[in-house]
Amino acid sequence: MSDRLTHECGLAFVRLRKPLHYYQEQYGDAAWGLRKTYLLMQKQYNRGQDGAGLGVVKFDMPAGDQFLLRVRSDKNNAIERIFDAITEDTEQLRDAITPETEIDAKRSCSFLGEAYLGHLRYGTHAGNSMAMCHPFMRKSNVASRNIALAGNFNMTNSSELFKKLVEYGLDPAGDNDTQVILEKISYFLNDEHERLIKEHKLIDGRERAKTVSAALDIPRLLKKAAQYWDGGYVFASLIGNGDAFICRDPAGIRPAFIYIDDEVIACASERGALANVFNVDPDDIQQVAPGHVVVIKRDGTIQDAEFTTPIETRQCTFERIYFSRGNDPLIYNQRKRLGANLAPRVMKVLGEDIDRSFFSYIPNTAETCFLGLLEAVGGALRSLEADVIWNKIRDGSVTRTDLTKLNHTRVKAELIAHKDQRLRTFITHDAARRDLVTHIYDITRGLIEKDDTLVVVDDSIVRGTTLRESIITSLSQLNPKRIAVVSSAPPIMYPDCYGIDMSQIGKFIAFEAAVELTKERDNESLFADIARQCEEQAKLPVSEMKNVVKELYEQFSLKEISCKIADLVRPKGLGWSGQLDIIYQDVDGLRAAMPEYTGDWYFTGDYPTPGGNAVVNRAYLHWYNGDESKRAY
Repeated sequence: MSDRLTHECGLAFVRLRKPLHYYQEQYGDAAWGLRKTYLLMQKQYNRGQDGAGLGVVKFDMPAGDQFLLRVRSDKNNAIERIFDAITEDTEQLRDAITPETEIDAKRSCSFLGEAYLGHLRYGTHAGNSMAMCHPFMRKSNVASRNIALAGNFNMTNSSELFKKLVEYGLDPAGDNDTQVILEKISYFLNDEHERLIKEHKLIDGRERAKTVSAALDIPRLLKKAAQYWDGGYVFASLIGNGDAFICRDPAGIRPAFIYIDDEVIACASERGALANVFNVDPDDIQQVAPGHVVVIKRDGTIQDAEFTTPIETRQCTFERIYFSRGNDPLIYNQRKRLGANLAPRVMKVLGEDIDRSFFSYIPNTAETCFLGLLEAVGGALRSLEADVIWNKIRDGSVTRTDLTKLNHTRVKAELIAHKDQRLRTFITHDAARRDLVTHIYDITRGLIEKDDTLVVVDDSIVRGTTLRESIITSLSQLNPKRIAVVSSAPPIMYPDCYGIDMSQIGKFIAFEAAVELTKERDNESLFADIARQCEEQAKLPVSEMKNVVKELYEQFSLKEISCKIADLVRPKGLGWSGQLDIIYQDVDGLRAAMPEYTGDWYFTGDYPTPGGNAVVNRAYLHWYNGDESKRAY
């Protein structure tokens, strides 16, 4: 993705199923669970570089000892900073741990415990301070009322949820959606305690506390807490008594994969991370079902229960296109199919220029799609050449030269651009910054001639700023006849509000193109008409709202949008006079590549929850009123 998006946080959950001394005997490492959590976080580093956090629960600690701890960092290399700090004392575990010495070992090693919750953060509107890093915590002097919560989500209606808390009589310390969700779960966790205390009123003191702790009905309390939730989410939580749970939104928007064996229960945002860390077949890893909560009680029992009514499954396609690492075999093959499905479109646009075309990709995340495109275009070219030879065979005119040509028919591919990973555009002065941006990519000169076409694959084109400010300028220095930028994803037309920071509709290059095309058709009255409809929609219950912004895009074909985007991303004053094409995947090609992943609302405007329609209409009004600094959700 040439435009950086903040998005998709990462979760890493590890719950040991054996005593600590088992792992020392089996693996020579009592901190085995801690190190597995570290590896899960490192394997998902792509999901969050703005901060990291880790929580731990230590079982059976005597009164007066800590049992729920947390560490967070918002510094560069946050994962390393966290684990450098907390693993120093684990290196002191020289003596073998026995059942009798486990408590002493946990006292001497702050983060030696039985349940871990790690989080990687990509900041959105709430900022990047350490206070915004997960896990968030709610503390109490009753172990089973303590809770640590981390998630990968956005709520479309966090302001409404905040008002609900106030109606409960609470005074929440913050109104960001993580804090709101924590407060709501904590409220009903306390409510569950009060219910159980009344139920066991004949038992006193410590015995009642143990009875209540063991009897906590997490699906019950979560079912109450989840009323009015609207968003895409995965939450994982540690409770101070040793209970833990993982829950997923009813549409399955956000991913949650879980692995269970005799030694461990582990959950992560990416299946590939679990497969590699625990060295297991990906097929041994399951998804948390949409609308379900997986509860792991302190005694080790596992419960999978529905806490909210599942709706139509709409798993996020951007997970497969870009966000998740491509070492998951399913994602790898889906990305290759995205490339293959682009082949007919690319060949149609290039026409006869296909014979003098060089294929490349930018950035690295587009490599797998690039490989799929190469295979498909190469196969198509060989098939066309074979048809020519077959016709010559039938009329007796085939020559050895014809057969040699077929043998040498292949797509030409080169590594044209290299991203300078160390170059940071830290200068804010516009002219100086533009100069730096143009040098983010180094190009390989001498490979392309003036009559050649350069085809460059990108995974998606969101805002077009990097194309305009850097990539096109860099590639034009090779002076090809033509440049075609190919996107494995369709154009992003609508805001996302379920975990990706794409809420400002006016910044999408596809929206900019639709606006310009509307003006060219002298249909600018449509802008006011859509705004009026958005205002009328705002008066309706959220469940009755519709996405009226679709009317803007329904005027144009994908080809028209693509051609206008090519005009918009072409830098002004560019010395190169060659042809520039933008070729997008269409929605049919996307769906064919990943039929089980139908979360395509940013391309189609078909939102999975009612709150999405409210967000897109609100985002349009912010653009229309010239104030996109306001958050649309």
